[in-house]
Amino acid sequence: MTTKTPTESKIPAESSIKVSPFQRLKDKIGKLILYPFYTIYKRYLWRQIANFQKPKHVGIILDGNRRFSRAHGLEIWAGHELGAKKVEEVLGYCWELGIRIVTLYVFSIENFNRPKDEVDHIMTLAREKFTELLTNPLIYKYKVHVKAIGRMELLPEDVKEAIRKVEDATKEFHDYYLNIAIAYGGRAEIIDAIRSILKDPSIKSVDDITEETFEKYLYTAGLPHPDLIIRTSGEVRISGFLLWQSAYSELYFCDLYWPEMRKIDLWRAIRDYQRRHRRFGR
Repeated sequence: MTTKTPTESKIPAESSIKVSPFQRLKDKIGKLILYPFYTIYKRYLWRQIANFQKPKHVGIILDGNRRFSRAHGLEIWAGHELGAKKVEEVLGYCWELGIRIVTLYVFSIENFNRPKDEVDHIMTLAREKFTELLTNPLIYKYKVHVKAIGRMELLPEDVKEAIRKVEDATKEFHDYYLNIAIAYGGRAEIIDAIRSILKDPSIKSVDDITEETFEKYLYTAGLPHPDLIIRTSGEVRISGFLLWQSAYSELYFCDLYWPEMRKIDLWRAIRDYQRRHRRFGR
């Protein structure tokens, strides 16, 4: 399914997300009670991960926005809005840790089959968030090279224009890399790579095609494979995310919805990664 029309509708601001007064009061009381324990635990967790090797490339499957909305009695769009806000926080956590490459799986090709109103909201949100990256101080502080990966031709024109602007603005940055998988599918990426190889006149025979050659035609060409892939929401699958690149990635599944992701949840994933012995088939 292809969405071609511009996304003119405006996603309501986070402040307009309606939560019952009882729920707000319950959340505030819970935070007040748990805050001292949270602070102590965060210090304890930091001591466990601080002096050990961090992954260079982390992939994250952002899952659970809709279920978060349903669990809290919110409209579906609210979960997507809160999920987009959470992306900004988690990127900051990653860059603080020195994680140089982050690849986010935000919208699959199959997601276009969702109700049109929901897809339109997501596309509007995508346009807004790509535009906000142009003025995000963290992008310039960390010199982040931003790239959208996927079948860009499936996106509305205004979203593609927002992507072009931020990619052009950050094309000379090479300290950190942010890949945003949108209109993405792992099988589609492999098919697109094969098509590019078949069109390349420098490939004279099938003997010219090696794993190293093939990787040059992937969306993530030139970047190392992900060391760690994190998926939220409790689902235990990768849903076609970086199928080629994830052959030896460590996988971490956490039982919380994406809008609930905290710094300690990322740190737990890092701790789990540090405890594993990576053998790469050896």
